[in-house]
Amino acid sequence: MLKKYFGTDGIRGTVNRGNINGEMFFRFGLAAGTYFKNLKKTKQTAIIAKDTRLSGYSLEPALVSGLASAGMHVFTLGPLPTNGLAMLTKKMKANMGIMITASHNQYYDNGLKLFGPDGLKLSDKIEKKIEKLIDSKIINNLSKPEKLGRVKRLEDANEKYVKILKNNFPKNFNLKGLKIAIDCANGAGYKSGPELLKSLGAKVFETGTTPNGFNINYECGSTNPKKIQLLTKKNKADLGISLDGDADRIILCDEKGNIIDGDQIIAMLAERWKRKKILKGGVIGTLMSNYGLQNYFKKKNIKFYRSKVGDRYVKEKMQKYKFNLGGEQSGHIILGKFATTGDGLLVALEVLFSMRKGKKASTLLNIFNSTPQILENVLVKNKSIINSTKCKKAIKEAKMIIKNNGRMLVRKSGTESKIRIMGESKNKDLLLKCINLVKRSIK
Repeated sequence: MLKKYFGTDGIRGTVNRGNINGEMFFRFGLAAGTYFKNLKKTKQTAIIAKDTRLSGYSLEPALVSGLASAGMHVFTLGPLPTNGLAMLTKKMKANMGIMITASHNQYYDNGLKLFGPDGLKLSDKIEKKIEKLIDSKIINNLSKPEKLGRVKRLEDANEKYVKILKNNFPKNFNLKGLKIAIDCANGAGYKSGPELLKSLGAKVFETGTTPNGFNINYECGSTNPKKIQLLTKKNKADLGISLDGDADRIILCDEKGNIIDGDQIIAMLAERWKRKKILKGGVIGTLMSNYGLQNYFKKKNIKFYRSKVGDRYVKEKMQKYKFNLGGEQSGHIILGKFATTGDGLLVALEVLFSMRKGKKASTLLNIFNSTPQILENVLVKNKSIINSTKCKKAIKEAKMIIKNNGRMLVRKSGTESKIRIMGESKNKDLLLKCINLVKRSIK
């Protein structure tokens, strides 16, 4: 059975359209609160964090009202990276954590990412149970007046999160002498990002740290890496760090101004962790992971499996095979030794820890030769067009053409009204031919 509200990464959409409005967020809060409060008899607690979108001011109170109406005590944390919420959900022994965010999307979108008491994103099975509660009669899930939850704001969430990150590394680890550029995408990491790096002694050059409710991810952040390239080169920084709106993604820039995607970061970490005997089992990538990464791991005798797109599916497969490293080309990288979900700042620290003996980012992070890859995002009114006879025929034909010379992947976006077409091949003309063939069938 298909899910009604949840996509590949929580619930997401345009504000005050469809399901992203105050009425539905009350329902989401009431349903999630009802489900999680029934799992244990101790004090019922939920914690909420958000990114910097203007809509957070209208959606958060509705969500809080739903949770309190279900009988959950609620702590609101304000702007905080997604993994900061996941970490604090576990540390505070809360029943659940909810992140109000639309991740890398523009300001006019918003949504929710839900975490269980273990700090993990919810399974499809649990999401379907919550969806049933969302559609049930409100009155059935309302608590008695004496059982209503209380609400409290915590002001030190970013400080607690930064402390947890630093505690994962030796006490003598510092960044003195390093110049680091960081683009926080005017999002959830705008406080903790610069604060973390400065507290470790780095000279920091920052951008994307002045959110106004509208500029999150706007011409900045991990989906627009030109900004970090310019900042890194201008200040002759040793490393550039670019986060997305909720800081669970990271794209890097080396000292020469070259962009380093998630696949290159994963390759470096896997090779280093194997050498240090930290790597457990192997690595989980996704259907979007570069073919060059797969070949590199084959040469290095490192097991590599692909999951569906979405860091939640990466984590599920990591658990299945008991691996402790996985991630996506987009920069969602899960360091299973330290975290339950993607964390841009944690990954940045792990990379910087690898650079501490004077290694250059350009040397350290240039691990394998990527197979040329083209990604086209086609805006559509209805994503089901991918199932049309015309589109299916074009996809089949494109895969036949590129067979033995590369690969094609066509899929629905789980978060936007787009069909994503990805092709990989060393033969660029062949690659463009196949992509255009599919593109025309969609348009």
